[in-house]
Amino acid sequence: MLTGTVALVTGASAGIGRYLAQGLAERGARVAGLARSADRLTVAMDEVAAATGTRTLAVAADVTDPDAVAAAVAQVTAELGPVTLLINNAGSIDAAEVPLWEADPDQWWQVVESQVRGPFLLSRAVVPGMIAAGGGRVIGLGSGLGTRGSDVYSAYSAGKSAQMRITEGIHLAGAALGVRAFDLAPGVIDTEMTRAMPMHAGRTDWTRPEDVVALAVAIAAGELDQWSGRFLRAGADDLDTLRGITPEDAARQLRLRPYGPADPIG
Repeated sequence: MLTGTVALVTGASAGIGRYLAQGLAERGARVAGLARSADRLTVAMDEVAAATGTRTLAVAADVTDPDAVAAAVAQVTAELGPVTLLINNAGSIDAAEVPLWEADPDQWWQVVESQVRGPFLLSRAVVPGMIAAGGGRVIGLGSGLGTRGSDVYSAYSAGKSAQMRITEGIHLAGAALGVRAFDLAPGVIDTEMTRAMPMHAGRTDWTRPEDVVALAVAIAAGELDQWSGRFLRAGADDLDTLRGITPEDAARQLRLRPYGPADPIG
């Protein structure tokens, strides 16, 4: 189904990124995984290759380091070919559920950097190659916290909102050149990160990883191109419904709501 696709998945050593790498490889994509921990990443990519019989590549890099990102993308291109699917999954979250003014400033900013600088640098490094290859797709792992404010996850919320603007910017500038971009919110997957969040203590209703993979695969296959520049949510969106809808105006995009018909900025 995805034969010929070269996918680069950040944060691929564990959690959602690991599920996505496996799911893409199972459908024939060559998958490069990127993460900071070389040992864990290599094990994960070797496991994916062994389970699927598909070529994988492990590239250790910090997504917030421009030189490391450029070198990683160059290595992936040299060994697997031009990236035609980029999934910006890597990112961290606020260390504690506290108001903004009680947060550690360095940790707060590190979260924002991981959610914004990372996707920017990866997209900047990958998209020119996509254009040269005739097109491609960029998926940003979104969140409902990017569509609304948060009292205790202000860094994560700010980062995810900014990531939505990155997605829309790629779409607006890239659609005519064959590049589409999407925000894919995975819901709440049972991972090490989500289990560490107090807001999910005692949770039993987790989003199924296969629902996230199914949406990502449909995007990669070009089945949802009419949703480029917009927000999709695993576990809530039905694939058949999405395939049959062409969204209009600002549907599933981040916008101000006018206060009424007379609102001058409405």
